[in-house]
Order: sequence, then structure tokens, then C-alpha cells
Amino acid sequence: MAVTVKVEPIARDIEILIDDTLSPEAASRFLADAAEEELAEAQAINKAALGHVPPHETYVDGRSGAPLESVKPTGTILFEFEIFEDMLEWIGTQLIQHSPVWRGTYANSHMLFADGVAHEPGAPLVEADEYVFVNVQPYARKIERGLSRQAPSGVYEAVALLARRRFSNMASIKFTFREPLTGPILEWARGRDLPDLGTKARERQLLKDVRNPAIVVRMR
Repeated sequence: MAVTVKVEPIARDIEILIDDTLSPEAASRFLADAAEEELAEAQAINKAALGHVPPHETYVDGRSGAPLESVKPTGTILFEFEIFEDMLEWIGTQLIQHSPVWRGTYANSHMLFADGVAHEPGAPLVEADEYVFVNVQPYARKIERGLSRQAPSGVYEAVALLARRRFSNMASIKFTFREPLTGPILEWARGRDLPDLGTKARERQLLKDVRNPAIVVRMR
């Protein structure tokens, strides 16, 4: 999954300046130089966010791997960085690192869902409109409210804030509450004794019971 940096003439007066004063070769070199500067800036941003410079593909006027200087005077240079998986991995690591540690159950119960489908660790990441991190333990909301002295400010909201600071130019990241679609919390909710509620009221209560802190990530 790619994040794109696109370099092209962005204002009409720049295009006119290139057309009127430079040869086609010089205009192409001008745009190629601007692209190199944009690439260096994007690489620096990615390194600061991820700790390393991710690989990228270059497209010059739609041609993969073509030399930058071969761009047309009014053409387009595109850099695609494969960083989305790195970003999700960073968020998952931060959730573990910020988790209170007793038996390790909570730290091992963070899950990632891609459009509602659980992502298996180590499996290729599928493309989705929405990725959701959520803990599947029934006491996750208590942890978020500061139950543990190891995490007095909670876990998910704190990590969401850190992720936004690093990746706000790449993705929409927000803290919210979601219903895990699997895990111990569902067994806990279904086993609750709610004798005074009718079927529909019981279903509404069960859905409310399983809403846990979550981080929602959407590609920009």
C-alpha cells in the first residue's frame, strides 16, 4: 500500500516562465531538480516517522523507473513509498510497549481488523478502507480509564495521539470505541446474566458491553 508524493508544475505562472525562457531540455531539468528536492524532503519525513527510509517506486510521465531528467517540460514525476504497513506495525508495537504488564494477557490481546476482518500476524496486509486496532479483553475499557498504575493515562488514546503526531500527513488516525468481532470479550458479554431484559434490549446491552477502546486508521 503506497503513499504518493507528486511533483508537477503547480501554478500557471511557473509553467509560462518555463515555456518562455527555457529550452525544453532546461525545463525538464528544472522539474527534475524540483522533484529531487521533494524526494529528499519526503525521505527525511519518512525516516523521522519510521526510523528508516522506506523503498519507493519512481514514475516519470507514467513510466516506471524512467530517469527524472526525461520528464516532459509540463510532465509529472511520481514517487510511491510503501510505508502503510510500516505505519501500522509502528502503531501495533506502541500499543504493546504502552500496555501494563502483569501476566501479559492484555498486551497480547491487541488485534488489527481490515474492514472488519481480523488480520493474522505475519500475513500480507490486505487493502482496506479502514484498519482498526482494538483490544479483545473485557477489561480494556477499565485499563483505558487508568485502572493500572502502569498506564494511568490509558493506552489507546495515548498511542493514537503519538501516531497522529507522526503520521498525520499520511493517514487519518483517531481514537474511538469499537466492538471487537472476536475474542474473550464476546464470551464474557454473552455469559452475562441479564434476566430482566427482552431479546432486543439484551442485544443492545451486549453491543454496548463489548465496545472497547480502538484506534481507527484510514488512508488519506
